[in-house]
Amino acid sequence: MAKTVTDEQVTTEVVKERKLGPVFLSITRIGIGFIFLWAFLDKLIGLGFSTCRDAETKAVDVLCEKAWLSGGAITKGYLGSSSGPLADLFKSLGDQRWTDWAFMLGLLGIGLALILGIGTKIAAWCAAAMLGMMYVSHAWPGVGGNTTNPFLDDHVLYATAAVGIVYVELARQSIGLGKVWRTLPIVKKNTWLV
Repeated sequence: MAKTVTDEQVTTEVVKERKLGPVFLSITRIGIGFIFLWAFLDKLIGLGFSTCRDAETKAVDVLCEKAWLSGGAITKGYLGSSSGPLADLFKSLGDQRWTDWAFMLGLLGIGLALILGIGTKIAAWCAAAMLGMMYVSHAWPGVGGNTTNPFLDDHVLYATAAVGIVYVELARQSIGLGKVWRTLPIVKKNTWLV
């Protein structure tokens, strides 16, 4: 015997799904923010994920010479291995210490903003710009580089996800300090701070 579903049951399910979507968008925003914040912490003190792990023994040497607090040039290795038509530009940037400061402040600012849900517009666009530069420094379309797809890699997907999620969440942020942040007079005057 077939079970009949009433309009009320369908409406209830749709309402539940409408509440669930924004929650998962917020969780994804926080996750992307944590990727940036973790990269900052790893490069700052050497937590052993991309910094300060011995290649042979796999042992982690916190605050090794590659950690930023120990004087390590954190952008030199990544930018030094650039490929594609802009490789020379990116390699020369890797030799300049100001790029370490810009990169680290960017990682920290983007990470905290996306996790807390404040300043998310500017954080999303800064994330997209940083990830875009990382993409063209290594995976120039058609050239390859450190990717399994000649045109699309995780940098592009994270960049589009960050911007897309933030702009959808402007209408309804489920998790974060965004609601309180938007009530501040300076944020009301300068909507780019949302």
